[in-house]
Amino acid sequence: MKITANIITLNEEKNIEAVIKSVQKVCDEILVIDSLSTDRTCEIAEKLGAKVIKQEYLGDGPQKAFGEPFAKNNWILSIDADERLDLNAIEEIRNLDLENTPYDGFSFARKTYVGDNFIKLWYPDRVTRLYNKNKCAYSKVKGHAKVEAKNICDLDADMLHYSYTDYVHMIKTTEKFIKRGAQISYDAGKRATSFDPFIHGVGALFKALVLKGGAFHGIHGWNVAVISAFSSYMKYALMLELQKNEK
Repeated sequence: MKITANIITLNEEKNIEAVIKSVQKVCDEILVIDSLSTDRTCEIAEKLGAKVIKQEYLGDGPQKAFGEPFAKNNWILSIDADERLDLNAIEEIRNLDLENTPYDGFSFARKTYVGDNFIKLWYPDRVTRLYNKNKCAYSKVKGHAKVEAKNICDLDADMLHYSYTDYVHMIKTTEKFIKRGAQISYDAGKRATSFDPFIHGVGALFKALVLKGGAFHGIHGWNVAVISAFSSYMKYALMLELQKNEK
């Protein structure tokens, strides 16, 4: 199919082979936009037939958008190194008539795992990843960017997301996102009040446990809910620290 896979990487030698083999089933071109990896990521990708382009990390949105001009095809499948196409997604993509479709992009239901544990609380977590670069593109925000498209079709297909090897990994990664999120919000001119950590922390916990039913998803639902609440709380707590240092 005339689809270009666009994968951003940084030291992903453990994941790069699996994700490339996953997209090779539906893509005739594979781009790897690498943020100056120091492991074997680029070597493995090139051996598997991918075109590697090195670019210092620009932020999530800008980095993914960076690869678009290098794609030979109009249709791009954006996928992270820790993601895979499920069998139902491969079948759905193969059945698409991309030359005549009225849609600008297609979304997948993302299934996130912590180790071998599927986190039901986060499903379906819709993400638009297959899109026509001539009609839409990634937003240029540095954190958790998304494809900005008006005419999207939700596919009955899953994208597997092996985000964390275990809960220790999740906590360490969350710490990084907390710091980045606080800094991005602060740089954008947003300011926190002394009530915001509590309000957002409790709000995130209530949403996860009650509104999304995480309280009934067993220990994994509770684990994820508590970590999410901690993340929300600490983001605004760090923003208060940034504001204090500003003064």
